[in-house]
Amino acid sequence: MQTLNRPTEHPSEDGLVIAGRTFRSRLMTGTGKYRTFEEMRHSIAASGSEIVTVAVRRVQTKAPGHEGLAEALDWTKIWMLPNTAGCQTAEEAVRVARLGREMAKLLGQEDNNFVKLEVIPDAKYLLPDPIGTLQAAEQLVKEGFAVLPYINADPLLAKRLEEVGCVTVMPLGSPIGSGQGIKNAANIQIIIENARVPVVVDAGIGAPSEAAQAMEMGADALLVNTAIAQAVNSIAMARAMNLATEAGRLAYQAGRIPIKVYASASSPLTGTINS
Repeated sequence: MQTLNRPTEHPSEDGLVIAGRTFRSRLMTGTGKYRTFEEMRHSIAASGSEIVTVAVRRVQTKAPGHEGLAEALDWTKIWMLPNTAGCQTAEEAVRVARLGREMAKLLGQEDNNFVKLEVIPDAKYLLPDPIGTLQAAEQLVKEGFAVLPYINADPLLAKRLEEVGCVTVMPLGSPIGSGQGIKNAANIQIIIENARVPVVVDAGIGAPSEAAQAMEMGADALLVNTAIAQAVNSIAMARAMNLATEAGRLAYQAGRIPIKVYASASSPLTGTINS
């Protein structure tokens, strides 16, 4: 049975540690799919997120919606997580990761060696390539990166990535941007129970209830982008995801009651008045 951490007085005291760096928030967010930069800024603030992903390739190529994105946020307050989105091979991902590290340095984060590793050759379902991901992770770890790999909910791959030196594993809850919620709960639970690095559920979360579910399972953190950026009111949804992440974490620490087949009265039957 997994050992539960005892609850702290406030979620902010329950730090998320990745590669020796401590973050107060367990909700990571992205920068894509927002209608405006202003909406993005306010949403990220409302989410309480301290780690924000940036698609290096799209910023470098000034893809639509990404022009000036790197300059749109205050990187003295937010830790950049460059990601290799758009890369279809391990070789591409390694090259883009290097660009991401340089981009972080140019924006003032000299010691930032984080990279969210994505190797996705599948254009329809956007499922990550396990072989390419492992190959790229091995190379990037050798080059001193703190690698956060995006993967299918594969417990064996998660363990292998941990063994080669990745600082987290990031299993998908369901296909990215789908809003289907946690469809891989059984496998994610196995990953959580066996991982010695933080487990970040990434992709598929569509509602705060699903965010809370992932945290109640024991996930260390979440990465939520589309569900916030594409919500009718993205700022309100960001706040809701923030609260759900905190609530789910506290619920996990508190330890839920066992599920029983039959009812169990809230009030004891002993000492009751007999007529």
